[in-house]
Amino acid sequence: MASKRIDPSLVLRNAQKAEKDRTFGLFDLTILGVGAIIGTGILVLTGIVAAQDAGPAVTLSFLIAALASCLIGLCYAELTTSIPNSGGAYVYSWVSLGRLPAFFTGWTLLGVYVTTTATVANGWTGYVKSFLAELGVNLPNSLLLPAGKGGVINLPALLMVLLITLLLMQGTSQSKFVNDCLVCVKLLVILLFIVVSVQDVNPANWHPYFPYGARGVLTGAGTVFFSFLGFDALATSAEDAKDVQHTIPRAIIYSLAISTALYVIVGLIMTGALKYPALDISEAMSFVLIAHGHWLVAQFVSAGAILGIIAVVYAFIYAGANIMKAMSRGGFLPTSWSRLSQRSGSPNRAILLIGCLAAILAGEFDLHYLALIANVGSLMVFLLVSLMVMLLRKQYPELPRPFVVPGGKVIPILAMLICVVLLVTISIEAWFSYLIWLGCGGVLYLAYSRKHVIA
Repeated sequence: MASKRIDPSLVLRNAQKAEKDRTFGLFDLTILGVGAIIGTGILVLTGIVAAQDAGPAVTLSFLIAALASCLIGLCYAELTTSIPNSGGAYVYSWVSLGRLPAFFTGWTLLGVYVTTTATVANGWTGYVKSFLAELGVNLPNSLLLPAGKGGVINLPALLMVLLITLLLMQGTSQSKFVNDCLVCVKLLVILLFIVVSVQDVNPANWHPYFPYGARGVLTGAGTVFFSFLGFDALATSAEDAKDVQHTIPRAIIYSLAISTALYVIVGLIMTGALKYPALDISEAMSFVLIAHGHWLVAQFVSAGAILGIIAVVYAFIYAGANIMKAMSRGGFLPTSWSRLSQRSGSPNRAILLIGCLAAILAGEFDLHYLALIANVGSLMVFLLVSLMVMLLRKQYPELPRPFVVPGGKVIPILAMLICVVLLVTISIEAWFSYLIWLGCGGVLYLAYSRKHVIA
């Protein structure tokens, strides 16, 4: 296996060959991370997890998930500053483990980003339908549901993904401004919900605080952990980041800190404003406002949710395209997919492929099984990232490390243990879906990748 590892210097040279004017500063990277993390989690999962799993103790579930994410984020920060390449965990795996693990790591990441994009887009359609219904506009189900669900096509989701794809193809300097604005709007409506609903909090609704016991809190933590997915997308932005050794570690920590604070505060207010069993609804934030007579604010929040979820789609298409670009450079995928547009400086072929695939899945497929790939796939990648921190320290002690995870091996080992615990709690159905995706990747590797890989 060691003979099939790639030298870090070659990875860095490849990144330099494709380097363009760097456009992401600390603010942009933090906004990118917050935009990817804060989405369907705070707008959908908070109420559902409170009602079904943890009760008012959903706030503890978020804190546990945030701690796990922070440990993994620190591991990402060390690897990203040592090997600043858009391939993220795929490249780290090739350097430390070898060719075959690298391919399956990259393939897993592609599956995670595409299915997450499509799943988020499907949830976005629900908000659009609800918002329009409040305005007296009712779209037919044939244009809101895929064929497997009784409709013809989920047209809003498909069109939204394609529009974000076209936006990204204009270049990061142009598209990042739109993304920054979308994330800021999302943060403003969440703050609006907090300011308006805090007056409706009744501390009596927090009792009992542990209606489902400690097991419920841990189950809730396993569920809301996936609300924090997105900080890893920052690792794929290394070639677009200014002063990468300092900005990316800070952006990871800042985005996790901001997201955790908002998750906890919203969880406290939701469960304080209404008794937790009533929150078993996807649009719980708007529901809480309407229940207390804040109809106009509820409309603003719904509109903000529509815009905010678009920012999540932006982040995951961007990350998926960067992974595809990196795998194409390595020969695992056709090399033409990594070419940069002379006009925009973006890997437009990779962006278009990722966007079109996600749009098709969002518009025409029942994503119940496909979305499960993201659950197992993300944790498997996080487990490898934590392991690779220790492996690279041993294999390449001379490699510059502008940021080093404190505490020696303690944090990487803790991060690995958390990933293992959460993987054990995931259903057999999820594992089966993930193995099918790996099987498809195996066919591609045998038919194409192993013949064209550069090292």
